[in-house]
Amino acid sequence: MSDYETGLRFDVVTIFPGMLEAVLREGVIGRAVERGAVQVGLHDLRDYTDDRYRTVDDVPYGGGPGMVLKSEPFFRAVEAIRLQHGEPEATVLLSPQGRSFCQAEATRLSRMRHVALLCGRYEGVDERVFDQLVTDEISVGDYVVSGGELPAAVVVDAVSRFVPGVVGDRRSVQEDSFVRGLLDYPHYTRPATVSGRAVPKVLLSGDHGEIGRWRKREAIKRTLQRRPDLLEDAVLDEEERAFLRELQGDTRGM
Repeated sequence: MSDYETGLRFDVVTIFPGMLEAVLREGVIGRAVERGAVQVGLHDLRDYTDDRYRTVDDVPYGGGPGMVLKSEPFFRAVEAIRLQHGEPEATVLLSPQGRSFCQAEATRLSRMRHVALLCGRYEGVDERVFDQLVTDEISVGDYVVSGGELPAAVVVDAVSRFVPGVVGDRRSVQEDSFVRGLLDYPHYTRPATVSGRAVPKVLLSGDHGEIGRWRKREAIKRTLQRRPDLLEDAVLDEEERAFLRELQGDTRGM
């Protein structure tokens, strides 16, 4: 029995399981799946059709361009998942009409034991899938991609990082961008000088207190420059708030 037997399980329903197989073989997620820290089941929607052509789509009622994914194969796929692995705590439709996926949403889903992800395609999914199966509708951004497979891979990756045993050093997760509403501070590695640009001296000083303060200030500075909207809800300590007041003063004085 795996040490991670009680970890998080994803079940992904898609007409292109091969798009996700590659993601699940590589990197952090590939290693997590191999060790059993995360389980991912891929379900080909065509396996849940009832005609010889394995038809998953049809023309939209009322006319219009494109095709719409049929409801019945989704109903059968989710029922098969329920019978084999129990009721998912969330059944998520990946759709450009969903609410924006963010770090807080990834954290929320990571607290669950079982999440089903339904991948849309073409012009969309029959509305009855949303009405009768879906508990959450998620978008990974205000743009359109060809289907829900790449967004599903994003969700699996982002959520899995919070599962114990997936990321080797837990500090990497705790210090990720967006965890407290801040972007990450700048990172440097060897060599110390590249194209005439040197690593900030404080990082070579060995003074971990000063390094920590520099990193805090730079994270505040970067967030203020690139994503000031995040600072409205950021969780800051007193030192960070002082850095923010200082940097905002510099900005207003320009």
